[in-house]
Order: sequence, then C-alpha cells, then structure tokens
Amino acid sequence: MSITLQTPISSLMTNKRRVGALKSLGIVSINDALTYYPFRVTDPVPLRALREAKIGEKMAFAGVVRDLRAVPMNARRGYRLEAVVDDSDFAATRGMPGAVTRLVFFSYKKQYVDWMSMRLRVGSTVVVSGDATEFNGQIQFTHPEIVTVAPTADEVDANLPGVARMSALRYDADDITSGLKRVSRPRPVYHATSRISSEHIHESILLCLRALAGVDTLTTPVIPVAGGESADDGRVDVEALGLAIPDIVPEAVRSAKGLMHRAAAFAAIHDPNDVNDFKRAIETLRYEEAFVSQTALLQARGAARKADAQPCENTALRDQFIDSLPFALTGGQRAVIDDIAADMSRDWPMQRLLQGEVGSGKTVVAVAAMLQAVGSGHQAVLVAPTQVLAEQHAETIRSMVGALDNRPVLASSIDDADNVDSAANVIDSDNAEQSAVLVILLTGGMKLAARRRALAQAASGEPCIIVATHAAFSKTFQAPNLALAVIDEQHRFGVEQRESLRDKADKAPHVLVMTATPIPRTAAMTWFGDLDISWLTELPGGRKPIRTFIVPEADSRTMGSMFAHIRKRIDAGERAYVVCPRIDADDANDNDADGDTETTTGTVSAASARSERASELFDSYDDAEGATPRPPLHSVEEIRARLASLPQFNGIAFATLTGRDDDATKQRVMADFAAGITPILIATTVIEVGVDVPQASCIVIFDADRYGLSQLHQLRGRVGRGGTNSWAFLISRAEAGSPAEQRLQVIQGTLDGAQIAEADLEFRGAGDVLGDAQSGGKSSLKLLRVVKDAKMIADARERAEALLAEDPTLADHVQLAGAVLDFTRGNESFLTSS
Repeated sequence: MSITLQTPISSLMTNKRRVGALKSLGIVSINDALTYYPFRVTDPVPLRALREAKIGEKMAFAGVVRDLRAVPMNARRGYRLEAVVDDSDFAATRGMPGAVTRLVFFSYKKQYVDWMSMRLRVGSTVVVSGDATEFNGQIQFTHPEIVTVAPTADEVDANLPGVARMSALRYDADDITSGLKRVSRPRPVYHATSRISSEHIHESILLCLRALAGVDTLTTPVIPVAGGESADDGRVDVEALGLAIPDIVPEAVRSAKGLMHRAAAFAAIHDPNDVNDFKRAIETLRYEEAFVSQTALLQARGAARKADAQPCENTALRDQFIDSLPFALTGGQRAVIDDIAADMSRDWPMQRLLQGEVGSGKTVVAVAAMLQAVGSGHQAVLVAPTQVLAEQHAETIRSMVGALDNRPVLASSIDDADNVDSAANVIDSDNAEQSAVLVILLTGGMKLAARRRALAQAASGEPCIIVATHAAFSKTFQAPNLALAVIDEQHRFGVEQRESLRDKADKAPHVLVMTATPIPRTAAMTWFGDLDISWLTELPGGRKPIRTFIVPEADSRTMGSMFAHIRKRIDAGERAYVVCPRIDADDANDNDADGDTETTTGTVSAASARSERASELFDSYDDAEGATPRPPLHSVEEIRARLASLPQFNGIAFATLTGRDDDATKQRVMADFAAGITPILIATTVIEVGVDVPQASCIVIFDADRYGLSQLHQLRGRVGRGGTNSWAFLISRAEAGSPAEQRLQVIQGTLDGAQIAEADLEFRGAGDVLGDAQSGGKSSLKLLRVVKDAKMIADARERAEALLAEDPTLADHVQLAGAVLDFTRGNESFLTSS
C-alpha cells in the first residue's frame, strides 16, 4: 500500500479503540497526526548510578535483573510485580560502587504482569528511567520506563540464565548505549484525554512517521513500552521521510531564513534529539504557517481586484445626508467616509474592514456608504446577524434618511396588513411620502406576504437600501442592481455566506465589513490581510466614560448597595440591563441552543447561538489539568426571581429576553424596555451587539469571570449611549489573584478596545477572539501566534508579495499552491474573500 500524508491512520493500526480515541482529537489522517503538535518537550533525563540517585528526581541507569516475583495483592484486586535490579556494571563506568533497587509494577490484568515478567527475566539487562522514590529505607522505582537490551553473542554462547534468544521476545535496544540514549533524550508531551494518554499519542505519531519513511508497520509494528518507543532504535529515517513529505516553503525562502526541511522538522518535533532541535523545528513550521497564510491572503486580494464592480461616483445624496445630521462627524468618521468614497468610485470591488469601538459611529459611516451607492443609481444591502439588530438598523436608517429631499420611491411595507404586528417592518404613509430613500427590511421571521413583497422590490433593481438578516443569503433573494454589501459583525458569518452575495448581482458588489469586536492590528493583518483596514477610535461628542466595578457576589453589602443605586437610576427615568449566561436552571448544557432562528430559511443565527453557548464561551481560559469544579452558571429565570424578591425593586416591573423568544415577543419586550414600562431587562447575551436604548445607564453582568474580555467590552457598550452617566457592574465568583480576576481587572482598568483585545489574545489566543469557528480544530494555524509572531508575519508577507510578483498563480510552486488552497478551505471563517 502506498503511504501518503492523506492515508487514514485506520489503515495503519489494528487497534480500533486507539483509532477512535485519536479521531476524537481530530486525528484521522497521517497529516492530522503529524500536525498534532506537542505543547512542550521534557528535559533530558540525567544518567545516574543508583548511589547518585536523588529522591523525587528523574534519572536513568542500566542494570541486570537479579530477582523477579509476581504476587496477588491481598487487600485489593490485582497483582504486584517486583524486580530487583543490580547496577554494578553501569555504576563502575561512572566510578561508583554498585547498588540494588526495586522496580514495582501494579496491574489488574494478568496479561500485563505476564508480559512484563517476560521482559524482566532474571539475568536480563535492562535500561530503566523513572522517578527515584524511597520505601522502607531503600530506593524504589514505581512503573518506570523499561528498555530491554539484547544480549551479546558471548552471553548467548555462554548459555547464561535469562539471556537466551527466544523467538517470542523482541528486544528494545541492541546495546546499553543505544538504550540509555533513547530514554535520556527529550520527549514531546501532547494534550491528552481520558481516552488516550500522551505516551500513546506519541507512539501513534511515531508509527505514522515510520510508515511514511517506508517501514512496514504491519509487519514491524511499534511495540508499546513506557514512553511509547519502538522495537528497534526508535529513530526515524529523515532522508526517506523527505521523499514522502515535500517541502512547502520555496527553497530560496527556506535558505534565506535558515529553516529546516519540512520532513526534518516533523521528525525533530515528534522524535527530538535535543531541545534545541525541537525549538528550531517549531520555528520552521511556525514560519511555514505564516508564509502560507499570507500567500493565501495576498492571492485573495489580487483575485478580488480582477473582478468587475459598479463604480459609484455620485456623492450628492451622501453629502446631503451628512449635512442633515444633527451632530458633527468626528475626524475619524470623515476620513473613513472619504476612503470608502474613493474605493467605491473604482470599477473593481472595494474590500474594506471597518473596526470601531463600541459606540464610535460605524452605523453612520455605513449609511453614508450605502447612500453613495443609492445616489449613483444602485442598490445596497446591510446584513445583520440577528432579527433584533436588523430591525433596529432599519428603523435607525429610516429616521436618518427621512429628512432628505423628496424623490419618487417605492413603499417597502406600506399598508402591509399581513405585517402590521411588526412596527419595524412598516413605513407609515407620512414617512413614505417624505423619505428620499427606499428602505426594505428582509428577515426570515417576516410573514410570507410581506417577505414576498420585499423580495420582489429587491429583485426589481430599484435603487434602495435593503436591511436583512441571513435571509440575504437565501437563493430566493436577488438584487440585480446591487453595488454595495455591508456586513455587520462580520465574524458572525462564514465566507460562503458572504461570497453568496456576489451571485446576487450582475457585477461583484463593493464589500464593507464591520466589527466592534476589538481586533489588534497584528491579528487584523494576519486574518484580514486581503482587506484595506480602517479604525474608528474616536468616540462621538457627548459620550461619557462608563464606570466599571468588580463586585464579588459573596459581598452582600456591596451587592445591596449596587441594587439600591440601580433603583435610584430607574427612579430618575433610566434603564438597566441584567445579563445572565443561561436561560433556566434546568438547562444541563448551559446552552441556549435554540438561538435566533430564521424560520423561513431554517438557518440559526450564529450570533445568538454562539453568544449563549456557555460551554464554549465561559470555559475558554481554563486549564483542564487541575481545574477545580465551579458553581453552576446563573440563569435568567433564577435572577429574575431573586431580584423580584429584593426590597430595592418593590413596584418595579421586570422583563426577560433570550434567543428562544419569538420575534413578536422580542419586539414587544424591547419596545416596553425603551418606553420604561419594564425598566429592568434581564437577558442572555442576545443583547451583546446592536441593541441601542439611550436611556440605559446600568448593566449588571452575572458570572462575569466566565466571559471573554471582548464580549464583556461589547456588553458594557450597551449603556451610556444617551450621553448620561453610566455604570457597569461585573459580578464575580472568581478567587482572589486568579486569572479570572486578572481578566476582570483589565476590563475595569480601561475602556480602550485595542488594549482589551491585546489582553484577550494573551489570555485566550487569536482563535477565540476572532470568532466562534476560529478556535480549535477548524483552524489550519496551530503554531502561529498573531501577537508574539508579528515580526515573523510581516516578514512572511513581504516575501510572499515578492514571490507572487514573479509567479502570481504559483505555477512553479505546486506544493505551496496546494497548501494555500487547503488553508483557504480550512479557514473559511477567517477569510472575507476566497
């Protein structure tokens, strides 16, 4: 059988349980195995004679088995195997007198005891590696690693007891020197599970390496011993391995950077000679990831510029809109609007990422861009991740453009008797007559007649602004005159959905993606290198800083003072949010799985599903090893009952909002909250983005120590939007000095989203910060760190640009082209275009 990187590991292993355990780690093929990297490598094990042993420290030595016995354990089920080993010959090479020690093994399985007894026959030579302990005043090793050493020809000829070559026995090393070298060299340590240990993962990866190097693993299998070594000298033939693992990084780049061949790097990572080789191999594959990712991004950027787009040069309507605003734009908004205008005036698609602080005025910038498209005789679509946010955007845009000069328009939902229940879906007749711009709302939750009418208006090609949810990605939505697509909260949508907008019109639309999730510049350069990036860091005038407090939940006095303060603000006509991670206490998975469902298209909104998925969000920082059980997360129903019983809230009406509520309920709840009928809204993180109630001045976040920093920053941005003083209270059950408390102190200490994003990356890593699908196994990047490796990324980008200038299609670099294609497919949630 021909072995390649794509060969399933199931074809190499007969142990189906092992295959299943590896599959649970995402290891299905040989390539998966080789790219399942260890998170550290052990220090070399020192060679010591028994008289040099230090209790509690690891050591390795060679000795001869003098006695062996296996006895049943009386107090419990199982067996105890005990071997007495003498190191006199080995100790003499170190100028030390010999000594004896006991090797002890425990097992419930008689087969294991029999197998180990065969390896530790009296008279046999073994190499031992393990932690030295003391028992009854004598040195002892419990479950050490054992390497059996083949007897010499003289020993066999002398017919000494225990050294006869038996056909049933495979020796682990040919001599003591090779055995000592094997046990003393560094070992990779992998993230393991209860189903498979790090040693067995290592053994499986070595098997894959040997198979690629041409070793028939079915006839010469890796015989498991402690530490996962093989029956021969355990070394992988790197030269043979290089024939099966071609290099990806071009030779010129590899030589200039002093990188290892890819095959040598894999061997040095999974079967290292020393720590320096291991580190050099890691750096090699880290640079490879940087080079492949930057090449993919630059190719995507180049491909986008070859497409045809509708030039939108008429800015009259946009300028009229800016002049009509009751406030002055910030300098940052002006600059970004001008950049977008220049991009949209060209005949190739704009590809721009707009990153802005919470409340920095991204919506105004987006409306200005859409009015430039409409003023030029084309259509624009704004795609929002949730129904609530889409409706709010539609209402906001209608109010913004309502003051513009009259011109003939089509009514989006005028006299829509089938949809009168949704105020956000209806334009009253006065607005219809005065509005200069048609604004169409399209969601999966609309009634059928209203939805058909909206689809027909979009399909007509009439210049307009379309505000949509995931319904914009459905096959029924067509906008033949579409010139601009604005994606709000871009990380909530996959690339396939965004790319589907290109098929809605005759030409590729200009694309503006927006996010309020803080992304550091280094991260943005890594993941959005195919886009032009704009930042809005200046907040509009009148916004006051949000005062943030960490409140230990066990501190009843402070909790009572907080609730009393909130009551005072409510009595002053303001509003308060209370955020909980769960819907109800009976939710065993801590998961609001229903989310915000597009009922017509059958698509679950990624925003709600992700934002209320506690199992993914709240445990993202915890180390599985040594983690202590924590109390259950608070639920909306629990906190509602708790607050209703407090004297501070006598006479106050509460409302709840979760992703499970239907559209009508969501609209009613938000309307009552904004009107002050229910001034306290207890909700899940469904309010995380887009919800804008100017009177909201307080937000209380329960279990704040279980959220990511960027999400806390987003939630905090829901208050203080009306120019009033505002407060954020982070309710925590974190222990003093714990990493969770340190994260909250970051939020308390700054309102700067860039600083928060940098800290979030340090705590969590890039994947979790950039979006739900960007963590774990879906990412092709496993070693690259977007903050610490910023210089490496910049260097890789520069070299990739030079390479693509000479070979734009990578025709002369087939392996790199394949890796770029794999990266693009594997990271579709990162890339805005492909």
